[in-house]
Amino acid sequence: MGENYVRIIDLPSTVRGVTVRDEDGNYNIYINSSLSEDAKKRAIEHELKHIERGDFDSFSDISDLENNMP
Repeated sequence: MGENYVRIIDLPSTVRGVTVRDEDGNYNIYINSSLSEDAKKRAIEHELKHIERGDFDSFSDISDLENNMP
């Protein structure tokens, strides 16, 4: 597994965070800069859970993956 990189950037208000795996196998986690510090932490934890669960290798619909998050 590659490295995880977290970046705080401007995102649409409806997006708390998103993760993209690059060609080197690294995970780039983008977190909405408008979130509170606590919300940023929760968003990072949420995105890391997707990585830990192997969701990027899943063929499940994203809504199913989100609905099955603890």
